Amino acid sequence: MEWLYSLFVEHSALQAVIILSLISAIGLGLGKIQIGGVSLGVTFVFFAGILAGHFGFSVDPQMLNYAETFGLVIFVYALGLQVGPGFFSSFRKGGLTLNMLAIGVVLLGTLFAVIGSLITRISLSDAIGVLCGATTNTPALGAAQQTLKQMGLESNTPALGCAVAYPLGVIGVILAILIIRKVGVRPGDLELPEKEDTNKPYIGAFQIHNPAVYNKSIQEIAQMSRSKFVISRLWREGKVSIPTSEKILKENDRLLVITSEKDAIALTVLFGEQETTDWNKEDIDWNAMDSQLVSQPIVITRPELNGKKIGALRLRNHYGVNISRVYRSGVQLLATSELRLQLGDRLTVIGEAAAIQNVEKVLGNAVKSLSEPNLVAVFVGIVLGLALGAIPFTFSGISTPVKLGMAGGPIVVGILIGTFGPRLHMITYTTKSANLMLRALGLSMYLACLGLDAGTHFFDTVFRPEGVLWIALGAGLTLIPTLIIGFVALKMMKIDFGTVAGMLCGSMANPMALNYANDTIPGDNPSVAYATVYPLSMFLRVIIAQLLLMFLL
Repeated sequence: MEWLYSLFVEHSALQAVIILSLISAIGLGLGKIQIGGVSLGVTFVFFAGILAGHFGFSVDPQMLNYAETFGLVIFVYALGLQVGPGFFSSFRKGGLTLNMLAIGVVLLGTLFAVIGSLITRISLSDAIGVLCGATTNTPALGAAQQTLKQMGLESNTPALGCAVAYPLGVIGVILAILIIRKVGVRPGDLELPEKEDTNKPYIGAFQIHNPAVYNKSIQEIAQMSRSKFVISRLWREGKVSIPTSEKILKENDRLLVITSEKDAIALTVLFGEQETTDWNKEDIDWNAMDSQLVSQPIVITRPELNGKKIGALRLRNHYGVNISRVYRSGVQLLATSELRLQLGDRLTVIGEAAAIQNVEKVLGNAVKSLSEPNLVAVFVGIVLGLALGAIPFTFSGISTPVKLGMAGGPIVVGILIGTFGPRLHMITYTTKSANLMLRALGLSMYLACLGLDAGTHFFDTVFRPEGVLWIALGAGLTLIPTLIIGFVALKMMKIDFGTVAGMLCGSMANPMALNYANDTIPGDNPSVAYATVYPLSMFLRVIIAQLLLMFLL
């Protein structure tokens, strides 16, 4: 039985892998259990680790520290890489309003945590841990712990506060959504139509009846107009063609144009007349429109095309084909000459069959190659993120320099690489499943180590007055900010309930509550709002957790 003892009890690299793997497997399995339609998911790994620590399991402290750090770094970097492409665009128009509301949730929670610490005499580091649990934000907890270690202070107690407040953090957001719905939402409000995206590509057919554009090239006409458009097909005297920028337009020419719906009226004035046929229906057979041209989707798989502008490829001039639409991560984009391509983009290409075959060789269309993981960008990004996190920033009045740390640095670099990497011809493409695997693996490792470390004193803390006080503080930090901002958004700003629910879930980094909102609210407004506010909210909580400790301890 000595081999069994050494496998589970005697500290070694093998024992650490086995213990952490068992905790993760048990936690992930139990996390699938739903109670009232809500499950804790990967978060249950945290509580499985707490139970293991409580019953006396442990691993070598250095191994534990390594696994915890590496798991956190992988998780936050993959998270930044995923949200990066939509991070800066989330500040536009309606997204700016939602992000301001989400910032309100973050700042109110932070303010109440500081006030609660002063009133209840809970130490600030413990209050920050309770705040991380109340907002279900483990990356912020990791950042806080790293900051405490840099300051030479005890870093384990915030994990205890997080563990105590976490369950009510999950349930509290759902409860807030239920209260807002019960008090402020009428049944008819849930049936409000969703706003349509006016920038979504719109297909229209136009006829040339404006003398001002007779005998002018498409390039000259494009310079005359402020509207962005792509001419997909041109019919003249019964023949169809793919027009180049030098093509001269004549009276009675028929054009199939891809633009945005808001620009359709301006293009009607420019060309002369818009036909009444609806070209935006899902069931249109584009290949049946004419016998000469075919329409085919082609995926960008050649790495050297990553970050290049469509116009730089000159496909229309060299091959006589046209790119009408670009699909990226499920979003349809207008294929203007200035649009930069990314690995994994799916292009709708129109032209003769033989020409499209040649273009296919240029663009790649080797879908299998996209399944191969691009680990170079992952490891380079991690190195850059850790380097950024190690840079000290000094502020007057603070003896210890502020650092982004192992949680803040990688998430910032992940966001920047995800956003600007293709422009620098960096291949940042990873499949959705690969990104989810990295995040789940990193988060499971981190939570298993965190729970195992906190489990030794967890129940001793919970079953004493201090633990009850932490639970009460955590419940307040979850409910009060979400209810205040939720009612402000719903009643004062007249935002629909689905969007408000998604904004609250995103600002609290609570995917479990989002699942509940999606199941009970019609439409996809909750998911859209969640994705809009999640990146900024996550980033702010990671940074604020460190700044509070630096400024107030």
